[in-house]
Amino acid sequence: MKRFLTMLALVTALTLPLLPVSGTAQDFGLEDGDGVAVILPGDAHAAESGAPASAGSALVLAAPSRIGVGQPFLVRLTSDQPLASVSIHWQGKEVVPSISVWNNRHVALAMLGSDVLSAKAGKEDLAVIASIDGKENTFRRTVVLTPVNYPKQELTLPKKMVTPPAEVYDRIKADRVAVAKAKNTVSAQRFWRLPFERPVQGKITSLYGLRRILNGKPKNPHRGLDFRSPMGNPVKCTAEGTVILVGDHYYAGNSVYVDHGNGVVSMYFHLSKAIVKEGDRVQRGQAVGLTGMSGRATGPHLHFSVSVLGKLVDPGPLLKDTVDELLK
Repeated sequence: MKRFLTMLALVTALTLPLLPVSGTAQDFGLEDGDGVAVILPGDAHAAESGAPASAGSALVLAAPSRIGVGQPFLVRLTSDQPLASVSIHWQGKEVVPSISVWNNRHVALAMLGSDVLSAKAGKEDLAVIASIDGKENTFRRTVVLTPVNYPKQELTLPKKMVTPPAEVYDRIKADRVAVAKAKNTVSAQRFWRLPFERPVQGKITSLYGLRRILNGKPKNPHRGLDFRSPMGNPVKCTAEGTVILVGDHYYAGNSVYVDHGNGVVSMYFHLSKAIVKEGDRVQRGQAVGLTGMSGRATGPHLHFSVSVLGKLVDPGPLLKDTVDELLK
């Protein structure tokens, strides 16, 4: 029965509607890449395996063996002996996860994922290296990225909204440098827990992965969620963390980036204003800004994204799923 339900979920994911998704002017916004190209200098269940690290000890690794392109997932290493260190290697990136103790077990938990913009379906290597009592233990897994047919969204917008003038190219370049640094932040302590707090209660109007066609031309896929939200509505932080970037960016407008530790960063775009500053410590559910329509937006709404080791993943599962559900 479990295998049947798993296959049913996989089939559903692979057969998402291909019909165009309407985008209303009141809640649409552009992010970097939506405008004209600017040239500037196993099985579907959790794979668990135990291997003796030393006499009387055991290590167990849990991670999915198949996951959709753009979807986040978790990796968990459990030991009955103290873990001196753990490092996880995925798509050319490394994260050294926090180690906690629960029920006399030592646990390292990390979030990983792929980005719909750059990831391709196929096999990816996952390596987990753990040190116990001076001895190194290495786990290697193959994770299959499966294709997802994300819906298509066709919109007609004023040309001046899609095509930036030449005089803002330097600004866009500076935005990209600052944003890349923030997205690739990997701090030592994990503060996030699942499910994430929903930043606003409004209806989701644009899904992650939407294949955008603007004025008849394909643009970058949508790499976040758009929420309907009235002007000036408080935007809540999805998890505890530290504000690492507050900026007024050409595409995203007034934006806030929060580091939640171990490579997980949340982003809040098109705000009317930010109400936190860089370096602030923020709690889960604390307001970080107010909904607006700054940047390239046609109406008030919130664009919410999550970066994992620099890859923008689908925030949807993180807002509803538990740790165990994201290990499967």
